[in-house]
Amino acid sequence: MNQKKALNRVAALVGLFTVALPGVALAAGDGHGFTWYGASPVAGLIPIHVFHALVALLMIVLVSWRIRASLNKASDPLVPDTGFSARNVFELVVQAISNQLRAIIGPTGDKYITLIGGLFIFIFFCNIIAIVPGFLPATDTLNTNLAMSVTVFLVYNYYGFKEHGIGYLKQFAGPIVWLAPLMFVIELLSHLFRPMSLSIRLFGNMFGDHMVLSIFSQLVPLVVPVIFMILGIVVSMIQAFVFALLTAVYIGLAVSHDH
Repeated sequence: MNQKKALNRVAALVGLFTVALPGVALAAGDGHGFTWYGASPVAGLIPIHVFHALVALLMIVLVSWRIRASLNKASDPLVPDTGFSARNVFELVVQAISNQLRAIIGPTGDKYITLIGGLFIFIFFCNIIAIVPGFLPATDTLNTNLAMSVTVFLVYNYYGFKEHGIGYLKQFAGPIVWLAPLMFVIELLSHLFRPMSLSIRLFGNMFGDHMVLSIFSQLVPLVVPVIFMILGIVVSMIQAFVFALLTAVYIGLAVSHDH
């Protein structure tokens, strides 16, 4: 019965979202003419992408607080909530990330779940706020994405040296001795381009997705934008997953002994 009530509430929220949000989007503008950043007291004091990243971070803190409160109230934290809840959703997300890390990195994959899970959740929230009129995705700028990508670059190389010591550099040389100098240069350039590749991929997809939503919100402000909002949610999740997945792959290659 509780599950049925929860599903009915979700359906009602989706219905309200479908009917009301396009009208709000029309009033708010295309996301560039009006933003909550421009209406806030911090406009001009911090960059707009920093503002939206902080909004995403605040959302994560509030959701985390809600989940922590749910865990504290539970008689047995190992037993899931009944029905639909933020706790159940995030437990599924954490379990899925854990399974992926074990599949990519191996039995020690769970030790990296804080970094990779944190990246996934942060990027997803940075992406998803763009469906709310007046907010922009913090990830549609290279500034935000490069900060995360450079962090990933430094972290996976750190773990590589921590696991192998100076022998980590052998991964750059390849298996053929006489080709080692050439392979070292190629591998070094490949690693240096990884942060830019991660950044541009995320930037391009989120910028394009937000642009499409803005255009259709202007052309057909009622009902039709909802389709692209739903697609935007899917794209937001996929792009967060791809970034986290590539991070796991880079760490897995760095700590692997199969070279």
